[in-house]
Amino acid sequence: MIFYPFRYIWWLLSSLRRRIGKAPDYVLYVLETALPTLPDPPGPFWQRFVSTPRMSIKELGEQLEAIAHDPRTKGVVLHLRPVAMPMASLQDLRELVSTLRAAGKRVIAWAPFYTTGTYYLACACDEILLMPAGLVRPLGFSSMGVFLAEGLARIGVKADFVQVSPYKTAADPLTRSRMSPEMREQITWLLDSNHKQLVEAIAESRHIEPDAAAKLVDGSPYTDSDALEQRVVDGVLPEEKLPDHIGSGAERARIATWEQARRRLPSRPPTTGRGTYVAIMRVEGTIVDGRNGRLPITPPIDLPLVGEDRAGDLSVVPLARQVATDKRAAAAVLFVNSRGGSATASEAMRQAIELIAKRKPLVIAMGAMAASGGYLVSTPGQWIVARPGTLTGSIGVLTGKLVTGGVFSKLQVNRDTIAFGKHVTLESDDDPFTDEERTIVHHEINRMYELFLEAVGTSRRMTRDEVEPVAGGRVWTGSQALERKLVDELGGLDAAVRKARSLAGLDASAPAREVKAPRKPVPPRAVPTSAGYAGYAGYVLEGLGLLSRAPALAVMEFLPSDIS
Repeated sequence: MIFYPFRYIWWLLSSLRRRIGKAPDYVLYVLETALPTLPDPPGPFWQRFVSTPRMSIKELGEQLEAIAHDPRTKGVVLHLRPVAMPMASLQDLRELVSTLRAAGKRVIAWAPFYTTGTYYLACACDEILLMPAGLVRPLGFSSMGVFLAEGLARIGVKADFVQVSPYKTAADPLTRSRMSPEMREQITWLLDSNHKQLVEAIAESRHIEPDAAAKLVDGSPYTDSDALEQRVVDGVLPEEKLPDHIGSGAERARIATWEQARRRLPSRPPTTGRGTYVAIMRVEGTIVDGRNGRLPITPPIDLPLVGEDRAGDLSVVPLARQVATDKRAAAAVLFVNSRGGSATASEAMRQAIELIAKRKPLVIAMGAMAASGGYLVSTPGQWIVARPGTLTGSIGVLTGKLVTGGVFSKLQVNRDTIAFGKHVTLESDDDPFTDEERTIVHHEINRMYELFLEAVGTSRRMTRDEVEPVAGGRVWTGSQALERKLVDELGGLDAAVRKARSLAGLDASAPAREVKAPRKPVPPRAVPTSAGYAGYAGYVLEGLGLLSRAPALAVMEFLPSDIS
């Protein structure tokens, strides 16, 4: 507060300097990597030397806002590369483009070739350009399931899982040899929803009827000449000719990267850091009993579930307590991007997050997925916002184990167990569950499922008869979830912040910022964060251990989420 006047004077002088000279006509963005919704949380100091920070959608939005407020800049060029991104993230980017266009700026999409994801994003722009000899690749959605039961049996491994519904198919890749009718039905309705969103975007962009847009999708792929003739794209030209194409008359447009343009564009005035605000917190990654974690470097291959970022109850619960007692936090927004994980950790988080909702408005912003345990932690919110392509629901519980006794038999390794306690070996990997043990496990997960249904029914003001048809492990897109009363609004993080301000009676200019983990312990006593992980193998093995120790899992099945 003491230094605020000096910071403000420095900002004024800096703003004057930025307005001297010419700003670029267009700012170029090369989108070649997936963008997270929120900035990556700060890692250890050494990590700065071995990894490059990713730009987030939130940071991109702030940059585009600066461009929108500068009358000297005419627009943005998006150089698009095929990157696997969830449908919800693509919809976040489409909203940024629409907001920039609404501010009177022109947005041009250019690509050497288009895939479903990049073409869906390009359809939000003013103009779609393609490189000569480029292609519009096959458009649409597909999903392939991989089922390992027979392969595991060959090496002496069997997966033994208990679930509450045939739609809770998270363990199917391990327990089945073929896709179940329920999984096929579920994937079909999810892909159908995504396909309808793609067709709707194309119809709006190309100014054609939905039936014609569906035929455009089915007519793909297209060569550059075919794409131009069929009006799939607006122009075919090399990237080097962009300055001439988007210039005014004989004058070529000045195109600069953000790093070059930021020196000439206005910045936001500094804030005092005091007064009321909207607190943003996150539950992102696999939910585990323990602490938040992430690999120090992005792995070269995708490691589903065990290699993902982790949201631990020992990190989220103290943070929720801090937000609940922060008098300056007039409202809170919880960003959830998780397929779930440990049922006990999810419930611990839900109970702590409920403390926030009892003291101040709480709005949930769902990311690419907020399913199973990710949906459970969302139930305390007074209002839930999701993208049309968000994967959510999967209200259900399962548990199980990999039985590896056969492996040791094949290796002629004998293991002898001495145990006291009738059921102490229930979770042993030597043998499958006995009938008695299966009854015990059924009782455990049914109890957790009942609590899950109760939390959903109470928060969504739905009766048990209303919840049952949308629960049972069924997964929905955000648009389907809205129809089924599982969410309240279609939108992104910005929409959630606006709603939080409204519920708290705050001005539209009230700041919203992410809160950091508390520096001091928040009762009950918290343990300091442990040291970093020993590479990928240590992280993955620890993840397997954390999930195997969980008494039950509230985790969404591996359904299609990323669109390339």
